[in-house]
Amino acid sequence: MDRFGEVTHQVARVAESRKAPLAWYIAFVLSMGLVGLLGFCVTYLVFAGVGVWNLNNPVMWAFDITNFVFWVGIGHAGTLISAILFLFRQKWRTGINRFAEAMTIFAVICAGLFPGIHVGRVWLAYWLFPVPNSMEMWPQFRSPLLWDVFAVGTYFTVSLVFWYVGLIPDLATLRDRAKGTIRQLGYGLFALGWRGSNRHWHRYEVAYLLLAALATPLVLSVHSVVSFDFAVSQLPGWHTTIFPPYFVAGAIFSGFAMVVTLAVPARQLFGLKDLITLRHLDNMNKIILVTGCMVGYAYAMEFFIAWYSGALYEKFAFVNRAFGQYWWAYAIMVSCNVITPQLFWFKAIRTSIPLMFVLSLVVNIGMWFERYVIIVSSLANDFLPSSWDKYAPTWVEIGTMIGSFGLFGVLFLLFCRYLPMIAIAEVKATMPQADPHWSGYGHHGSNNGHGGHGASHGHPSVSGAALASPAPETPQTPGDPRT
Repeated sequence: MDRFGEVTHQVARVAESRKAPLAWYIAFVLSMGLVGLLGFCVTYLVFAGVGVWNLNNPVMWAFDITNFVFWVGIGHAGTLISAILFLFRQKWRTGINRFAEAMTIFAVICAGLFPGIHVGRVWLAYWLFPVPNSMEMWPQFRSPLLWDVFAVGTYFTVSLVFWYVGLIPDLATLRDRAKGTIRQLGYGLFALGWRGSNRHWHRYEVAYLLLAALATPLVLSVHSVVSFDFAVSQLPGWHTTIFPPYFVAGAIFSGFAMVVTLAVPARQLFGLKDLITLRHLDNMNKIILVTGCMVGYAYAMEFFIAWYSGALYEKFAFVNRAFGQYWWAYAIMVSCNVITPQLFWFKAIRTSIPLMFVLSLVVNIGMWFERYVIIVSSLANDFLPSSWDKYAPTWVEIGTMIGSFGLFGVLFLLFCRYLPMIAIAEVKATMPQADPHWSGYGHHGSNNGHGGHGASHGHPSVSGAALASPAPETPQTPGDPRT
């Protein structure tokens, strides 16, 4: 890409084309089928009760909470890429941040489904919130389960606003290029009257910076709070202070793996190889490698702490976790999360599209089993051997889990089809042409270099206004950076 107009065309043509690639329709139909399965399983659960989940004494949490923690973790990479890398001015984020932000929103929606149906009487799920009532009945504020409601709710709200604010300039671009009235009205409604003026860009950049600063601590807080569900209990295997950093590292690990899983087919399917480059994928694979090592360290520390504490129940919990009846799940967890990411030490593997796609899938499988091992193995063998039991999922649980992937797939496919997958304005701002001293076309000071002039002189809004969406009253010429 050597012109601003090419970036706009490359991204906008996906939403503007009348037909999507055949693979998109196939994936959409399959995902809708899984959503139907999800609806059937949830409906059956509501009418029959949570007994259909085969939850027994003492395993009262299983697939539902496993899936909840898994999906919340998936949602971590989006805010990390968008907010933290934005604050550190990492330009390579621009090719993938829109993907990651959308993934966060959809993953948290899937996560929110499971606590809602886990309560059993789903029509009373609103009791999780501190709703004023005449009987003055309130949720238990000392319970970390209630903290989850606030932490995940806040994270979702801030992530949604952050994602939408970032979309506004690009929605205006789609509005200005739209040919049909319905499209113009649709994109124009959500573009909020954006005209790309200096004032608009100034307000936008201040709002985006503040939201990034607000979202950054949430990356650390939300999964720390989720880990409190376990850490503040007295159950061996759960009652450990390493859980908050361990959960956060694992969430970033799985979140980046999911971004790779989504970005690889999307760049191939929609022809975005020039915007989502191998460098983006290579950088994400490096982060997967680093966080994978952190997760492996946490696994080792759990065993060390269990041995060093001298607590017999704690020792038993971890020995049983590795060699007991759920050894197979523990073996999958370690193989996928600790051993497999070590392959990313080799650049040839980090830059191989087929290999990185397979490895990202393996990491996601491993992270799901990590949550399964933590939750089920500790509950199945607690303090009293007389209450021990073996847990096995039912078809309703498996169907609900698979259906949640269908829900995620439908939302993500609709996003790819109708919204700009790449942040058009942000990509342009990182191009050489945005530099006022750039003379790549051989005539410095022309329109091609004018786009970034304001930015270098302390007026980023001038640059942004020129980069994202054309002012309707301004005539455009080929090569104009505002197109």
